[in-house]
Amino acid sequence: MLPSTTRRRMLAAFPLLATCALSGKWPPAHAGSGAAIRIGVSGPFTGGSSPMGISMREGIRIAAAQINAAGGLLGRPVVLVERDDEARNERGARIAQALIQKEGITAALGIVNTGVALASQHHYQLARIPMITSVATGTLITRQFLPPGFADNYIFRVSASDSLQARAIVDEAVTRRGLRRLAIFHDATNYGVLGSKDLIDALSQRNIQPAAVERFQLRQADMTAPLQRARDARAEALLTYGIGPELAQIANALARLDWPVPIIGSWTLAMSSFIDNAGPNAEGARMPQTFIQDPTTPRRRAFIEAWQQATGTRRIPVPPAAAQGYDSMLLLAAAIGQADSLEGDLIRAALEDLHAPVPGVIATYSRPYSRGQHETLISPRQIHIGEVRNGQVVFAYEADRRHAMQP
Repeated sequence: MLPSTTRRRMLAAFPLLATCALSGKWPPAHAGSGAAIRIGVSGPFTGGSSPMGISMREGIRIAAAQINAAGGLLGRPVVLVERDDEARNERGARIAQALIQKEGITAALGIVNTGVALASQHHYQLARIPMITSVATGTLITRQFLPPGFADNYIFRVSASDSLQARAIVDEAVTRRGLRRLAIFHDATNYGVLGSKDLIDALSQRNIQPAAVERFQLRQADMTAPLQRARDARAEALLTYGIGPELAQIANALARLDWPVPIIGSWTLAMSSFIDNAGPNAEGARMPQTFIQDPTTPRRRAFIEAWQQATGTRRIPVPPAAAQGYDSMLLLAAAIGQADSLEGDLIRAALEDLHAPVPGVIATYSRPYSRGQHETLISPRQIHIGEVRNGQVVFAYEADRRHAMQP
């Protein structure tokens, strides 16, 4: 039962947000004139990770604009306080402190890089400010502040964790493609190192040891030597954990070596900086995805149209990051509306027990969180396998596309 008219009005707005509102056909509603609700948004808006950060930020902006057009939250407008963390751990930590201490934020969204999340999110936890991780995937992110060490956990997530992705990657390589000699290529960041461990764990559950494990640096241009070692180990495929620019170097080096083994990796193989820099060498790469830019439902079609209207281009640099940013804003708004409060404790409690379904782009979220579970995605069945074809990511399997057509 909803405790206030404001709360009922906000929750009732979600079907509007998910359908006709996205097309720009809004009723004459505007955010209230009360003090703005300030939401922190941080991510890499410059540098190698920026395609993810910019996609995420635009998704959050679209959702916030629609919420404001529908009347705002609790009769107040939503204001996004955006900061560029440059994918740097120490900068991300300083930004979190500044958002809390100087900007007076109610809650936070965003963060793309696992290292930045691990370095900064304890500031939100200690300040009792809910933080929904929109993009970063490190398995530890939502597990840092569990009982009994902490009474309450203020860190939530919308993206697919690395442990979940690793299971999907290994399933694609081993079950669907029948491969067993698999080389792991990962970058030297927290993201790559922790992701490679998740891959090793997923392989060990099938009694498989990697044929090779190769680590590379950010901005490393020459991948010939590690690829030659993997080739000497008779690897049948590469399992990757890195980001777009370096992944493109791997794909291009494979072509130069005339070694056409499959690339199967984490969701970052969908980055525009991989697809554009690898060109034809990106073709066939496969990866788990929470969202593929395909209008399989009216809601997804409306989101794609809203993106085009907001940005002037149809292409989304990293579609999952955009959709996850959008959905994280909707989930936060639902919790604020249900809590009928800007108190962090009450918003956290509402997130853990959302009463009404929240229709997002990735899914319709029905009680996505609980006190002990702060992940929206917990099963490989909730994500799809994408494949690069003709320079864009599409569903690798028609069965996945049919599944995505369900509302």
